[in-house]
Amino acid sequence: MPLDSSLNRRHILQMLAGGAAIGASWMAGSGPSLAATVRIGSLIDEAKALPTVAQRIDFIGGALRGSSYRSYTLIGGPRRLEQFVARDDSFDCITYCETVLAAATARDLGEFEVNLKAIRYHNGVVDWRERNHYFFDWSQHNVENKTCRVLVMDGAVELQKSVYWHREFGRRRFTMNAIPRATMLANKSKLAQGDIVGFVTARSNLDYFHVGFIAFESGGELLLRHASLSRHRVLDEHMDRFLAANRVRHVTLLRAEEPAAGAVSEKKGG
Repeated sequence: MPLDSSLNRRHILQMLAGGAAIGASWMAGSGPSLAATVRIGSLIDEAKALPTVAQRIDFIGGALRGSSYRSYTLIGGPRRLEQFVARDDSFDCITYCETVLAAATARDLGEFEVNLKAIRYHNGVVDWRERNHYFFDWSQHNVENKTCRVLVMDGAVELQKSVYWHREFGRRRFTMNAIPRATMLANKSKLAQGDIVGFVTARSNLDYFHVGFIAFESGGELLLRHASLSRHRVLDEHMDRFLAANRVRHVTLLRAEEPAAGAVSEKKGG
């Protein structure tokens, strides 16, 4: 979900709980609905001709612009059975990124489902406690499973974080290497379409407040492509304006890896 300056505590919790899912639904044990099959499957087929995962992310993410913003679509909780949900009609910031990334690294809907589980859940295990509730965990686990790699820049700083938004997990302490916003803007040439940008929050009990994709205008101007709560839809907006409006100080960056042969079977085995 686009956590911009108009967000409140409830909205932040929605994102950290895993937010919204992908258009029509995949419930545990059932296949994709017709709506999800048509839209996501069509986009996967159309994107196959593009040679790089970055291009496929840009194409699929761009095709989903205009989709509505929606939160609270994942099903599960500490005392509620987790169900695998997928939507292609509405998203929050996390599920938008998950959906696009899963589709861009898939050759068909079967691979899309496997990829989405591996991206959203630690080791692909559909369970509330295995869901990547904090984006720090999301990032770490998706580097470990070779879906992404960390993008580094000179001038990165070390930040200490102590998070306790989810009481069920207790207090978590970790260190992250973050990029000052001025450093990212000064190194625009090192960014690529489809890079995943996480916006670090200044709140003491959270890690991030928003996430989206890097995109570029035809003239080369840097954009943020994301599911926006305040704008109620998926859209592109100028990165410098978003950074200023939300007083962003630090970001982190991930780059999707090209899918390796046999990667899907490995994820199934996880």
